[in-house]
Amino acid sequence: MANAVAQKKHYTTEAYFAYEEHSEFRHEFHHGELFRMDATTIRHNEIIDNVKDVLRTVFRPKGCRVVSESIRLEAVRNEYYPYPDIMVTCHGFDRESDSTVRNPSLIVEVLSKPMAANDRGLKWKHYQTIPALQHYLLVSQYECSAELYSRTEKPEVWLYQSYNHMTDVIEFQRLDFSLPVAKIYENITFPTPEELAAENPAPEPQK
Repeated sequence: MANAVAQKKHYTTEAYFAYEEHSEFRHEFHHGELFRMDATTIRHNEIIDNVKDVLRTVFRPKGCRVVSESIRLEAVRNEYYPYPDIMVTCHGFDRESDSTVRNPSLIVEVLSKPMAANDRGLKWKHYQTIPALQHYLLVSQYECSAELYSRTEKPEVWLYQSYNHMTDVIEFQRLDFSLPVAKIYENITFPTPEELAAENPAPEPQK
C-alpha cells in the first residue's frame, strides 16, 4: 500500500461508508479522518497476485474467501478501517459481506518505503486486537524478505520469524499450510539502487 494523504474533515463512520461508495479513490478511516490511498507499483501488485494465487488454492476449497486491496477491514469498530493488501477469512459474516471484513485469519501487507513504518506500527498495533487473526505477514517488494507474526497459545503473545532466502518455506502452523518464498517472488525483478531511488525520492529540504 502506498502513502496516504489526509482529507482535513471529520467524518462519522456512517458518513465515511457513504462517501466511500461514490469516491473515485479509496480512503482509510482513522478516528474520523480520511486518508486517501495513493498509487502502487506494478511490482507491488504482482507480488499480491502471486500470494493470492497460492492462498486461493489452499482456502477456497475450505469455503473461505481471499480478498485484496479494495476490501476494507474493520480493525477497530467505528474507529479504524484500513485496506490491507490481502486478507483470508473463513468467518460466516465475512462470507456474506460485500465490502468489509471483520474476522480475518491472515493479513498480508506488501511493504512500500513510505508506509513500512505504518505497517509495522499503527496497523500492527490495531491488528493484534482482532481475535480471529492468527498470522500477519509482511513482504518486501525491494528484496527477498518476509516477516511473519504468529499468535501463540497466549493471545497477547506473538511469535516473530523472518525469511530471507528463496529456498525458505513459511509455515503458517495455526492455519495448517505453508508458502514457499519462491512463490511470493515468482517472476519478480527487484529494483536496482537507481530505480529504487527514483521510486522513493528523498523529500525536498524545507526552505
